[in-house]
Amino acid sequence: MTHLGLDQLWLMVSPGNPLKPRRGMAPFAARLATARRLADGRRVIATGIEQQLGTRYTADTMREISRRFPNIKFVWLMGADNLRQLPLWKNWLRIVHTMPMLVVPRPGATRSALAGPVAARFKKGRLPARSGLCLASAAAPSWILLPVKEHPASATALRNTIEGALP
Repeated sequence: MTHLGLDQLWLMVSPGNPLKPRRGMAPFAARLATARRLADGRRVIATGIEQQLGTRYTADTMREISRRFPNIKFVWLMGADNLRQLPLWKNWLRIVHTMPMLVVPRPGATRSALAGPVAARFKKGRLPARSGLCLASAAAPSWILLPVKEHPASATALRNTIEGALP
């Protein structure tokens, strides 16, 4: 948040990822409750806005939140694993052209994502990491690879760790 000068970070809990099997996924209510325990409710907000909007695809969610909050400059945060598979997403080009993106390194995915079709196609839109404070104001398609160490834990593993540590 500091690197980008963001006012808030929304932890958007999806009702379901169309590219992932539902089997083995925790129920939506449980995932949202865990995200709310991580959030502070002020700067970090856990939200089930996709369920409220009735959107299933990221491109539709982005369109709706941009429409509902026209004066807010959004930055889309995604893992490098998602950047790598972005061409599989519905209306993926609309996603790239809707909001600037912050890409978080992911083990086993960062190098292949940076060598992949999305990074190649939008090479001119990649900003240096030091441009973080400018990203929210940058015109899409713009993106930055966040200069942090890759974290190996999946969302499921993090959730299990957090739930095990909570009273």
